[in-house]
Amino acid sequence: QLQLVESGGGFVQPGGSLRLSCAASRFTLRFYAIGWFRQAPGKEREGVSCVSSNSGSTNYADSVKGRFTISRDNASNTVYLQMNSLKPEDTATYYCEARHTIQAMCVFDAQWYGDWGQGTQVTVSS
Repeated sequence: QLQLVESGGGFVQPGGSLRLSCAASRFTLRFYAIGWFRQAPGKEREGVSCVSSNSGSTNYADSVKGRFTISRDNASNTVYLQMNSLKPEDTATYYCEARHTIQAMCVFDAQWYGDWGQGTQVTVSS
């Protein structure tokens, strides 16, 4: 399924910032757990951050803790991933994935989610 649309990626220098957006038009994201995943060429897809439905809990990969922040804007039905202090190793295609749940949980297992987007490319380079 491609019910989500990621945007906000681009080319940035190390130390720069980007804000990725995950938007949906056919359902209300606050009722969904949202996970941000990334995949670099030749690498497995890895979980970056996630937020539970109604923002009950959040999780971050150790590699991005202190640099990335996940948040919701319910008015615009959008979930964001603010990425600061970007490093070359953050270069990847970033995807958001969604699962309808009332549980205050989210996981870094991409197969747990039921909807996904096409991804947005983030390149961090000098």
